[in-house]
Amino acid sequence: MNLKDEPIEYVRGFTEFLGCKIDLSKKPLIPRSETEFWVKKSISKISYNSQSFENCKIKILDIFAGSGCIGIAVLKHIPNSLCDFTDIDKNNLEQIKINLKINGIDKKRFKTIKSDVFSKIAGKYDFIFANPPYIPDYRKNPSARLRAILRNRIQKSVLNYEPHKALFGGADGLFYIRKFLKNGKNHLNPSGRIFMEFSPEQKKQIEKLIKEYNYKNHKFYKDQYGKWRWVVIA
Repeated sequence: MNLKDEPIEYVRGFTEFLGCKIDLSKKPLIPRSETEFWVKKSISKISYNSQSFENCKIKILDIFAGSGCIGIAVLKHIPNSLCDFTDIDKNNLEQIKINLKINGIDKKRFKTIKSDVFSKIAGKYDFIFANPPYIPDYRKNPSARLRAILRNRIQKSVLNYEPHKALFGGADGLFYIRKFLKNGKNHLNPSGRIFMEFSPEQKKQIEKLIKEYNYKNHKFYKDQYGKWRWVVIA
């Protein structure tokens, strides 16, 4: 492992995400600019419609939470929100607690839950934010031919330093997305919405899953680079 490849965010120990300081001391997945882009758009959508939540709390779930950057940004920018953070990795849950403290989030506004997707989640939410692992497993160690095709798709620094379980989602990259979408609608309040990130080439497959699991409607959106990156599902 070449130390020169270590991501600057790990070397520095933190990164910024929508005005929040995100500590990375426990080496969670480093928040991406693409994620920051769609989360900002999603927060704007919620804020625009916040009159429908007047005099009540907006309940948020940040699932596959990692560093907690998404839920923390929501809590920072939507004052009447409450957030449950869930991740299967206890290391990530400790990281989330560190970041909540750094960003001055009141303890009454959040919970952290160790859960494999929805296995330990009992409640329903107004909005669910999901950035699941979605890279196909073959990209961990592709054959010579695939390496030529996928060259530069995954940087060495990502493979060598970032947590693989936060990156890779089974043979086709959809293992966790399937589990999530299969049960996601059961954890939405009436008029609730899911905001989910994915890899651009998965758009058609995800649309099939959305229909297979009988969601009412959905809309896909592109990121700042013009690539299909996130979807809003109801």
